[in-house]
Amino acid sequence: MTARVIVDPVTRIEGHLRIEAKMNGGVIEQAYSSGTSVRGLETIVLGRDPRDVWALVQRICGVCTLVHGIAGVRAVEDALNWEIPPNAELIRNLMIGTQYVHDHVMHFYHLHALDWVDVVSALQADPKATSELAQSISAHAKSSPGYFADVQKKLKGFVESGQLGIFANAYWGHPGYQLPPEANLMATAHYLEALAWQRDVAELHAIFGGKNPHPNLCVGGMPCAISLDSGKQAGTALDVVGLERVRNVLAQMHEFVHQVYVPDTMAIASYYKDWFRQGEGLGNFMTYGDFPAKGYGDRESYMIPGGVILNRDLSHIEPVDLDAEEEIQEFVARAWYAYRAGKDVGLHPYQGETKFAYTGPQPPYKELDVDNQYSWLKTPRWNGKPMEVGPLARVLMLYATGDARTTELVDWTLKQLDLPLEALYSTMGRTAARTLETALIVDQLQGWYDNLVANIKAGDVKTFNEALWDPTTWPKEARGVGRLEAPRGALGHWIVIEDGRVANYQAVVPTTWNAGPRDAQDQQGAYEAALAGHALAVPEQPLEILRTVHSFDPCIACAVHLTDPNGEEVLELKVQ
Repeated sequence: MTARVIVDPVTRIEGHLRIEAKMNGGVIEQAYSSGTSVRGLETIVLGRDPRDVWALVQRICGVCTLVHGIAGVRAVEDALNWEIPPNAELIRNLMIGTQYVHDHVMHFYHLHALDWVDVVSALQADPKATSELAQSISAHAKSSPGYFADVQKKLKGFVESGQLGIFANAYWGHPGYQLPPEANLMATAHYLEALAWQRDVAELHAIFGGKNPHPNLCVGGMPCAISLDSGKQAGTALDVVGLERVRNVLAQMHEFVHQVYVPDTMAIASYYKDWFRQGEGLGNFMTYGDFPAKGYGDRESYMIPGGVILNRDLSHIEPVDLDAEEEIQEFVARAWYAYRAGKDVGLHPYQGETKFAYTGPQPPYKELDVDNQYSWLKTPRWNGKPMEVGPLARVLMLYATGDARTTELVDWTLKQLDLPLEALYSTMGRTAARTLETALIVDQLQGWYDNLVANIKAGDVKTFNEALWDPTTWPKEARGVGRLEAPRGALGHWIVIEDGRVANYQAVVPTTWNAGPRDAQDQQGAYEAALAGHALAVPEQPLEILRTVHSFDPCIACAVHLTDPNGEEVLELKVQ
């Protein structure tokens, strides 16, 4: 028996994703990933002042605002060889690192946890036993029987009213759920805690960037002035009060990650060890590198190194050159786009085109035309090979290059769970890697903060380099790439500048790498490869598909493009 299981839309993600699984009996034989919504900010920035680009491309996504903005800023700075002050680099590292911690915690509890946690089962839990479980794995303050009893009472009110709200429409009671009721109650309580916690964490972006989401940035540094006198410039500059608030936010992040997030991941993973044996996918991993210690151009100083791992071989790292036109290319053989040179060619982002060519059936449609075009996502390749990007790729890269703290965390985790290194190449391995990466980043944040404070105490308050602000000093033609390791993976913004204006712009985002459709050689993307071989216990409730797709943390809003049904531009923006 062969049939298709269709999940559309895949929920608890950013944007609109459709997964079609071709079944052979109860097992997925082939999977197909389709981005079904569209955007087009690359075309909107054409002809504009490059210094304004970050504010527009930041709107690619309402969640990934900071990383797209910084990628846009870095692209211009790279094109013009525009160096920024050390304080600006430290502030950017602090903001990006905070984005990691915020994003990963939110993903685990609010987008991914319900794939493993049966919230309704928590009603059967014994609050006293839940308290004992929580205290056995962590020193977190909120772990008393009374606390868990109150959470259970609140949850019971949701269920009895028939208004589950954020917990509605899940596959409660599915045989794939394996946590005991007490673990479910503990995780549900932490789900609710994380909702309140994230509000305070988001404040750090507002302190440095004026607001969140869409914090303020600028080409040449950061727009937040530093004041040595909090009394005279309070509210208009970063002063001792703001720095103290940053320190407090960092402490809150550190406590929650190490006392709640890491223990919860370990506890949940111990009940789902079978998921360390499925969901690998490609076996190819790529990072661009990020968190510079000595400036964007000194890639040897990056905390996260760039490179490619092929076929799980951690003994050899291939370098990545984002300027090499034969290395990074995007294809459209199975996407609803067209290139002037034909659909089977690949284009480096410097030559990239965003020309819409929808040839599929009008939605709603029964099935994707998977033999032709079936997605609004393009298909990026590194030297013709598909890549997985994201937390697992970064943890593997750090482990392969001998980073001491990463090696310690990975080896400790595998020992606790009695698993081999190969277990990381899996759905649960991807989830665990995200948690370990969060622990690495949250520990590093304090060092960046200390360095910033030391600079200020030494009298260095510079956050902006105005040297190249005058466009008449720019070369007639320039091009550059803004590389960044976004929480979801390798992010690149490529810009071509001619006569002081944007002549071409292309963003290749993490979810494009992971969720893109097949190429002309029928090579699968990371989602598609990871889903193959999954057995569905209840095809009408494809929990297994959600687990693996969510382990990548999809952001389809970042990955697709914008058009109307006739392929025409739908919005024109004018700057007065």
